[in-house]
Amino acid sequence: MFRCGIAYPRCRWIVPLLLLFAIIFDIIAIAATSGWVEDKDAKSHYASMWSQCLGRNDNWECKSLMEFSWAQAVAALMIIGLIILIIAFIISCIALCCTLNISLLPVIGVLLFITVVIQFIALIIYPVRFNDLIFEGRYDYTWAYGFGWGATILCIGCGILFCCLPRYEDELTGLAKTKYIYTSA
Repeated sequence: MFRCGIAYPRCRWIVPLLLLFAIIFDIIAIAATSGWVEDKDAKSHYASMWSQCLGRNDNWECKSLMEFSWAQAVAALMIIGLIILIIAFIISCIALCCTLNISLLPVIGVLLFITVVIQFIALIIYPVRFNDLIFEGRYDYTWAYGFGWGATILCIGCGILFCCLPRYEDELTGLAKTKYIYTSA
């Protein structure tokens, strides 16, 4: 009849896939050459995590942000977060896709929450300190910065799932009896 709840066996494949998307989002945010900050209409100033460019038309002068300690800290934190995220992804593939190892799921959840804290700090430091460099005008934090936040939000959701999934071991393995909302008499 009608089945209620989550299809837990699908979580074995969907959650690692979400982590893969978080990795891709992080790589896009880290590797972007522009798209973290732009002035209004991107006419005279834009920046990435690594550098900022000032100019007009085709005459741009780019300077590295790595001369600032805060920018080095942001880059280091984002890269460390990406490395921990990749480790969590590999462990999740081993724990959920190859074999079902329930005891690894909370470990993955903790790794993801560590990633969230690290990337949250980096994504807050960047706009606060970058705004100290800006003296006038209106600036927008754009697509690459948004990918960094997207990866962080995915890590929050997956971390919660990995911490909750051990309670549903029978459902994950397919051994639980199906519960129906409606049964006929």
